[in-house]
This record gives sequence, structure tokens and C-alpha cells, in this order.
Amino acid sequence: MSNQTTSTLSSAGKTEPTASPSENFASLFEASIQAGDFGKEGEIVKGTIVAVQRDNVVIDIGGKSEGIIALSEFADAQGQTTVKAGDQVDVYIESRENDDGLVTLSKEKADKMKVWDEISAACERDELIEGTISQRVKGGLSVTIRGGVKAFLPGSQVDLRPIRNLDKLIGQTYQFKVIKFNKKRGNIVLSRRVPLEKERDEQKTKTLETLEEGKVVRGVIKNITEYGAFVDLGGIDGLLHITDMSWGRVNHPSELFQMGDEVTVRVLKYNAETERVSLGLKQTQEDPWSHAEEAFPPGKKVHGKVQSITDYGAFVELEPGVEGLIHVSEMSWTKKVKHPSKVLEIGQEVECQVLEVDAKSKRISLGLKQLEPDPWTLFTEKYKPGDKIGGKVRSITDYGVFVGIEEGVDGMVHKSDISWTAKINNPSDLYKKGDEVEAIILSINHDEKKVSLGVKQLWDDPWPTIFNEFPPGKLVHAKVMSIVDYGIFVQVRPGIEGHVPQNEIVLSRDESGAEVLPHEGDTIEAEIANIDSQERRITLSMKRGEAAAAPSGEGKPARASKAPGKKAAAQEAAAGGTIGELIKQKLGAKLAAISETKDDDEDE
Repeated sequence: MSNQTTSTLSSAGKTEPTASPSENFASLFEASIQAGDFGKEGEIVKGTIVAVQRDNVVIDIGGKSEGIIALSEFADAQGQTTVKAGDQVDVYIESRENDDGLVTLSKEKADKMKVWDEISAACERDELIEGTISQRVKGGLSVTIRGGVKAFLPGSQVDLRPIRNLDKLIGQTYQFKVIKFNKKRGNIVLSRRVPLEKERDEQKTKTLETLEEGKVVRGVIKNITEYGAFVDLGGIDGLLHITDMSWGRVNHPSELFQMGDEVTVRVLKYNAETERVSLGLKQTQEDPWSHAEEAFPPGKKVHGKVQSITDYGAFVELEPGVEGLIHVSEMSWTKKVKHPSKVLEIGQEVECQVLEVDAKSKRISLGLKQLEPDPWTLFTEKYKPGDKIGGKVRSITDYGVFVGIEEGVDGMVHKSDISWTAKINNPSDLYKKGDEVEAIILSINHDEKKVSLGVKQLWDDPWPTIFNEFPPGKLVHAKVMSIVDYGIFVQVRPGIEGHVPQNEIVLSRDESGAEVLPHEGDTIEAEIANIDSQERRITLSMKRGEAAAAPSGEGKPARASKAPGKKAAAQEAAAGGTIGELIKQKLGAKLAAISETKDDDEDE
């Protein structure tokens, strides 16, 4: 065939010139470039990886220049990239030529477009798609689905309940529901919550068919509060109250459970209308109180840990679920415990004794002091009525004086048993706390654990012979027991006290001529002025013996000045010689020295 132009017959019967093969190839190549045979913008084409760089992948799609795709678009669900030069990949042409003269490509968009129809079809059929959570992004998680397509999983759609730590889900594969997609933008939104809700509803229906009170079921701890834990029984939650978790004491549910723990519980209550379920864990175990009477008989010594302390006692755990109370009155024989915290503290290991058990009421009474000998028992073995005792004043009341006899045992001296010859209205006039006292045991009350004491019983009753021994006008040497505003109280002899009214006192003078008051313990001379047998009182006067009491050459002794006005009533009574009214107001004699004087007389 010649190179000359040949003619062809047109449909109209005319001939047209035909181009040579070289001209046809050049024109066709130019036309293909102009027409974009390697792909138009918005199309998916197959390309060959030319090079894998640090952050990008260079791909040849047959055009005048290569395209660049970010390396991250080739990462799998675990974030790993395994592509290499020579691999064939489908890519999406975003731009035929950018500012750098390169083709802008996207593997991610190509993958999305390839599987879009499949995803769209799955949505229409209400099917679930599988995906792997690849990374955490703003507002939720990124999920890799078929063909490496990336979809968005909002945080609110991750689970039925909010999850604080989303990072722990990375790498996990789940079934998802497509709830939103935009083909034009290549946007896919997934939900894991929707299939979970559907699954929960199916489980709930199945669970409710078999749920009944008394049934033992298994569940998973879904939520923990201060008052209990919520257990997922399978589509329906039940409340495990803190009081039903253990037979023992539980301060907070977190002490026993963590989120996700599996538990076996018993259905205590079930309301089908409200779908409320009450659960119990301890009800699946034996009640420890059922054998408490056999395990903790009265009198047994036991060990336990102090669980709590109240104003009235301390609760001690003897075994899980069994607690006993040590009442504050059972903590010490000898001390008055104001608060249990003064003796015990929470967490302390303690040994105690079982006093009483009431299994029906779930109460055990414990004692701490019973581990030591009872001071009362020791006292009754050592003393009997009529014995003489000595001790210190522990306290003073309006009606008597309490004297410590032995550790933990006190006796009371009633004010009527203090003196034979004085009516005591206020025991504090004679005693103060800490004074040493001798007394006789009058009686012992074993039922009430009380001891009655008497001081005046140290001596015989003097009144049958007192008129013969101390007739009015007799001069005696008396020991000063107490000095008060309205006179002096003296001891005539052990067991017999008397009163010198203020206006019957004669004061001596010292070398300088100044008046000198007598002191407690001094011996003075006085005459018996009056004896009131009905009131059992003795009045003395220093005036009648003033000649003997005053030093020679000094003339008449000085008289005591009147006392201050605060004892005016007592002074007026003393001036009239009636000692009864004086002692009713205040008795100053210190009977604590009686025993000392008695011993001196016996030595003589």
C-alpha cells in the first residue's frame, strides 16, 4: 500500500482523505491526554506504588506526574503499614494537578467508595457491619471497617453506659449499626449502642420469662453507689443493697466489688409491673447467727476486732457476720468510763468474755472487765461488818462521804454516822477530797454492792455517862479542831466534840502585846458551859477560865472581836449560848484527827 492518501466512500458517496498511522497514534495520544484516559477527578483508578516515604506514598496512575497519598491512609486497624513499592492499589482522584504539578489522590476515599454500595445495602437491610476500633479521635473513636474504610463512632454510642477510659477499647472488634452516612462527603457514623440495646431487649425478654423471687441467678456488677450495687441480670438490672451484701459489716460496696465482677445472687423481691428487682448476696450463704449460741456460749473467752464505737459501747466482730457489744459499763471494774473511745479504738484486736447470747434478736453481750478478778468478790472475801478500815475520801455529797476501801470498792459514811455529839448538815465542813479516814464497816449489801461505813462507831456512845464525866463548870483541856467565823470547834476527848462560841473566846497576847488566835491542833483551856442532851451538843466557854489562861501581870485577857457580818445569824445564836443553831449552819471540827488523838490517849 502506498503512502498516498486513500479515499473512502462516505455515506453520501463522497471520498475523504485518511491520516497516516503515525499521525493517528500522535493524535490519539494527545487526545487521550486531553480527554484524561488515566482518570477524571472523582473517579477511582488503579495505581502502582512507586515509593514509600516517611510520611507519604508515591503512586503512578499513568499520568504525566505521580500522585501522593499520606502514609497514614494505608494503616490497618492496629495502626501498622505494610505497603511496598510495586503494590497495586485503588485510589480516588481528588485533583488532576495541584500547585506542585502532582496528582492529588486518596486511598481512604477510594476504599469508602468501593464499599459504599455494600454499606448502603447493609443499612437498607438493617444489617450490622463489623469493624475494629483503631484510634481515639475528638468526640469519640475511629473505626476501621471493610476495605480499611474509616468511620466515626461517637462517644455516646460506644456503650449502654458512659465509658470514662475509651483508650482501653482500641484494637477491639465489634458489630456496629450504621446510623448516618453521606456518600458525597464520604462520612460514615456508627453506633455500638444500638445493637447492644437490641441485644439487651432480647435478653430482658428471656430473663423476665424465668425471673421469680427466691431464684438464684448470676449477673455482672454494672454500677456501684454508696448504698449498693446494680447487677445486670441479662437485659434487666437488679439492686444489691449494701445491707444484703454480707452478714458482716460493709462500710462501702467498693470494699467487696468492682465494676465488671460476676456475682451469684438470690432474687429477694420482683415487681413485674415496675420491673424492679431486689437482690441479696448474703442470702446465698448460711446465716452465721444460726450457730451463734453453740459457738459463743456465755462465759467463753473470745477474740475479735472492734468495728465501731458509739456513746454506749463498742461493737466487736467475732466472726464475719457476728458482732457483739461491749457496753461501757462492762469495760472496767474500777474506772468510770466516760466514753468507750477512752478504752478501745476502731480496728483494735481485743479479748473479751461472752455474757449473754440472744440469737433470735442477733445480739451478743460481751464484757471486758470480766477478764480480771471482780474487786467486789475480793473485798467480801477480805472484810466483814464490824471490821475497821482506812481509806481516802473519793467524793463528798450532801448526804455523806464516799471512802475508797479497795481498788474498785467504795464505802459511804452517812452524815448521821460521822459524830456522836454533833449534827452534821454538810459533810464538806469536815472533810475534803483526799483526806485519810478511818471507819467501821456497818453493813455490806451484796445485791447492790454497797458498803455502809461509820466514823462515830470507832468509839462507844458517850452520852450515857457524859454528865458524870463532863459536868457543867468542869475545866477541860480541849484540842482545836476547826476555827470558823462564829467560833471554835474543839475535841474534848476522842469521840466527843464541843463548840466555843465566838463571844466566849478569850485571845492571848504575844510578847509584843498583839492578840493571837489559836491554831488547829492547839490545846486550850475551857469550861463546860452547857450540855444539850436532846440535841447531843456541848458548849464550852473560855471566859470562865480566863484567870488561868491569861499570863500574870497582863490584866484581863483581850476578848475576840466580832466576826464579819456573813455569819451574823450564827454569831447571834452563839451569843445566846445555843450551840444547836450554830452547828446546824456549820461545824468546823475536823473529826479526821479523832483517831490520832485516841492513839495518843491510849499510849498515855
